[in-house]
Amino acid sequence: MTPLHTEAAPTAATVVHQHITDAMKAPDLLRLSDNIVLARFETMKIYAALGAVRTLLERGTIAPGQTLVDSSSGIYALALAMACHRYGLHCHIVASTTVDATMRAQLEILGATVDQMPPSADLRLDQERRVRRVRQLIAERPGMHWMRQYHDTVHYAGYRELADLIDDALPGALLTVVGAVGTGASTGGLVQPLRERGREVALLGVQPFGSVTFGSEAFQDPEAIIAGIGSSIPFDNVRHHLYDTLHWVDFRHAMAGAVGLLRDHAVFAGLSTGAAHLVAGWEAVRHPERTHLVIGADTGHRYAEKVFTRHREAPDPAMLWPRQIATLADLAMPWSVMDWRRRPYDVTRTLTKEESAS
Repeated sequence: MTPLHTEAAPTAATVVHQHITDAMKAPDLLRLSDNIVLARFETMKIYAALGAVRTLLERGTIAPGQTLVDSSSGIYALALAMACHRYGLHCHIVASTTVDATMRAQLEILGATVDQMPPSADLRLDQERRVRRVRQLIAERPGMHWMRQYHDTVHYAGYRELADLIDDALPGALLTVVGAVGTGASTGGLVQPLRERGREVALLGVQPFGSVTFGSEAFQDPEAIIAGIGSSIPFDNVRHHLYDTLHWVDFRHAMAGAVGLLRDHAVFAGLSTGAAHLVAGWEAVRHPERTHLVIGADTGHRYAEKVFTRHREAPDPAMLWPRQIATLADLAMPWSVMDWRRRPYDVTRTLTKEESAS
C-alpha cells in the first residue's frame, strides 16, 4: 500500500462542462507506487468515439441525423451512444452477449437501438455473429455508416488529446505504457504521438489466451470473460510494430490483479485493468528507472458478480510471475511474457480465408 502523504495535492480549476462526455473522458491519475501510475477512466473509449465522430463530421463522411452502427462488447457501445447524443446522430449497436441489462438500459435511454447476440459461452462465435449482423444491416440500410472501430484508423484521432494530457502530467519520465491491446487504437493512439515528440516510450501490450491478435488462438481459457482485450478475428487497427513487450494473462491472473487493485488502492476497475496492474507490478520491479503508466479503461461494475463476488478465490498477486518465452512456440498458460521488439505480425497466416475476411 502506498504510504500516506500529508502535503496537499494541487487541484485543477473547476470547469463547467457543456456535455457529459467532456467530464467523463479525462482520466484520474493515481500514483500506485514510486514508478507505477494508474490512468483510471470511467469509459476510456469516449476518446475514440468522440475523436472519430468529430473527424467524420468535419470530413463530411457523415451528417447530423445519420445512423452510426457498430459492434461492441460494452464500453465502446456506451461511448458511441454518448457521442451520437452529443452530435445529433442516431446510434445502432450490435451488442455482445456479455453486455448486461444495466448497460443495455443505458444505451436504450440514450436513444440507441440494440441488437444483442444470443447467450453463448464461446466469445469467438459471439464476435463472428456480431460482424455478420453488422454486414447484414449495412446491406439492408445503405444510409447507415459502419464505424468499424476494429479497422478504421479514424479511431486513433481522439487519443492525441490524451497524449497531450499524459505528456503534461509526466514530463521527462522514461515512460512505459501498460495496457490491453484490444482494437489497438487506445494504446497505439496514445504512444504514437508521444514518440513523435521524441519521448522514449515503451509499449507493453496485454492479451488474453485465445486471441489471434498476437498468436494465442490455439489456447482456451475456460473462464475467459475479459471482453474487449483480445479478438477471434484480425483487427486492422492493431499496429503490431508499436509494441515492445507482450504479456498473455488468463482469467484468474487478471482477477488477482483487479481484486488486488481494489484491496490495496481502493480502485474498482475492470478485468483488463486488473491484468495490466498485475503485469505492471512485475515489470516495475525489473525496470525501476521507468514510470509505468497503467491504462484503466473502465470501472469494475460489469464484472461485479463474476469477479468481485469471488474475491476470496483470487490468488495473491505477489505470488504470481510469468513464464518468460523467446518465441510464440513456447507460449503457455496461465501467464507468459515475450520481448516483442516492435516486430510486424501477419495475423491472417494462421487463419482460414473465411476467418481472415471477417
